[in-house]
Amino acid sequence: MFDDLSMRLAPGKIYGLFGMNGAGKTTLLKHIAGLLFPKKGECKVFDEHAGDRKPGVLADIFVIPEEFELPAISSEAFVTINSPFFPKFDDHQMEKYREEFKIKNGQKLTTMSYGQKKKFLIAFGLATNARLLLMDEPTNGLDIPSKSQFRKIIASSTNEDRCILVSTHQVRDLGNIIDQVTIIDEGKIIFDQSIEDISKKFVFGKIKDDEEHEVVYSEEILGGKAAICKNKGMESEVDMELLFNGVINNREKINNEFKK
Repeated sequence: MFDDLSMRLAPGKIYGLFGMNGAGKTTLLKHIAGLLFPKKGECKVFDEHAGDRKPGVLADIFVIPEEFELPAISSEAFVTINSPFFPKFDDHQMEKYREEFKIKNGQKLTTMSYGQKKKFLIAFGLATNARLLLMDEPTNGLDIPSKSQFRKIIASSTNEDRCILVSTHQVRDLGNIIDQVTIIDEGKIIFDQSIEDISKKFVFGKIKDDEEHEVVYSEEILGGKAAICKNKGMESEVDMELLFNGVINNREKINNEFKK
C-alpha cells in the first residue's frame, strides 16, 4: 500500500494529514494505532512497536475513527466504564467539553445523532489527555457551528506533551489550527511542510493577471484567479484548499520551491 513512506510525529504539534479518498490516510492511522502491521519497515509509538499494543502505550493513545458504533448506554456510563483505561483522564475536562459541544447528560448514546456521537467521542478523547490523539475525518457529520467549535476546542487543548494527527479530505475544516501539512497520495507522502515554512515561501490570494505575479499555481474563480504566488515579503493566511489542489495538480513545482 505504502511506497517508501517515512514520517516522524513530534509532541506539541497538530498535524493535518490530507489526501483524496482512498489515498491511504485511514490505513496509515491504523498502522500508528497498531491495528495494522507493516510488511516492511517499522512503525513505532513512544519507542515501542505499535503492533505490540502494550498496555502502557495504549493508555496514551486515543483513536477517533470515521466509522464507529457506540453501546446503548448513557454517556455517563460510557465515561465510567472506559475512563479507567486512561490514567490521565480528567472528569472536569470532560464536563467542560460536554458543555462546549452542548451534549446533554443522561441521553443514551444510540439515540444521539451522528454529529452528537462524534462530538461526544472527541470530548472523551481530549479528556483522556492521551499523548497521541488520532482523528479520522473528525468533522464529518458536524454542522457549521460545530465545526467552528471543534477548531476552537482543539486549538485550546494542545500542550507541549500532546501530539494530534487529524486525517481528512475536507481541508477547509482545519482552518488555522494545524502546525504541519502532510499530503498523501496513492500511499506516498507528496508534501510535508510546516505552516511557518509555507507562509515564508508563498502568499495566497485573488489575482487578475498571472504576469503581474510569480504564480506557482492558480485556478479560475469568479472575477479572476485564486493563486499561490512566491512570497516577496508579504503575509497572508494559508489557503488550505488551494494549497491541497496545487500539490495534487502540480506537486513538483510547489515542492521545488522548498529546495531553494
